[in-house]
Amino acid sequence: MTVIKINAITVPADSGDTLAQRFAARAGAVDGQDGFEGFELLKPTDDRTTWLVITRWRDDESFNAWVSSPAFGSGHQSDAKPAGDQAGTGHPGGETGGRPGGGPGGTEGGAPPPVAMSAELWSYVPAGGSTGGA
Repeated sequence: MTVIKINAITVPADSGDTLAQRFAARAGAVDGQDGFEGFELLKPTDDRTTWLVITRWRDDESFNAWVSSPAFGSGHQSDAKPAGDQAGTGHPGGETGGRPGGGPGGTEGGAPPPVAMSAELWSYVPAGGSTGGA
């Protein structure tokens, strides 16, 4: 059954575009991962500063395999770790290891400075819905 991983990434008010640019630079990087079904980056339309990264996976094992993969590690380099972080959240933007959007910290190894102040991973499964008129 499809699982949905939502990474809620909170950034400073003036940093959302930087976060979006970092995701755009890595567009398609996860497409070939076994079990990956789709990705969306959702930008707030009001004064909120929390962006949502939505990924769909065939199952939790597929998601966990991606998080443990060398491809994930190389695409999420930085030494920073945001406050209140959870290990293994699996998306650029603020997880353990200071992903491309990561939390407060340095830029050791030439990685860009983190953008996110915090990130939180949510996990869901579809419980209903509609496919639209298509």
